[in-house]
Amino acid sequence: MSRQLRPRIEPVQPPYEPEIDAELRGMMPRNSPVEPLKLFRTLARHRPLAAAMTALGRFVLGRELSLDLHDRELVIDRVCARCGCEYEWAVHVLSYGARAGLSPEQLTATVTAGADPTVWPARDALVIRLVDELHDTASVSDALWSELERHWTEPQLLELLLIAGWYHAIAFIANGARVELEEWAPRFPKPESTLSPR
Repeated sequence: MSRQLRPRIEPVQPPYEPEIDAELRGMMPRNSPVEPLKLFRTLARHRPLAAAMTALGRFVLGRELSLDLHDRELVIDRVCARCGCEYEWAVHVLSYGARAGLSPEQLTATVTAGADPTVWPARDALVIRLVDELHDTASVSDALWSELERHWTEPQLLELLLIAGWYHAIAFIANGARVELEEWAPRFPKPESTLSPR
């Protein structure tokens, strides 16, 4: 998104009803210094949906996931970039980018570059290619799958596919509902250097 448009669904505003307050706190990390995310406050307009998404979100962002933080965040950042979802890209870049071992140049490249070997180690380039193939074709070529199998187990491959699809869904909600960007979050690199979402 190059400019902010008015939200189509207004997020709930404080003071929250006690049940909504508890649900929003459950969506956020413990002792978070920021207000519940606007995405979560938008989802709170449909509480059963929010509860279902929170459950899957806890798996994807939790300890049961067998992928490491680096692989998880690389998939998420690339999916959000390809979907043009500045909102979710920014939240993940700020919250997890450095901890995931992604350099500022690599975080920019999730938006601006392909599987460029000058930017990405070979293993990371496979993740970029996976996300791009899924985004462009909703499938994975046999050639790429064979390369992926050399680096990730079957459970991890399923997780890579799930995370790519899950963050497409999140991007669709954030973009479709026009969730406003968080004031504290970074922005996409300059539009002239970004990949075009397809």
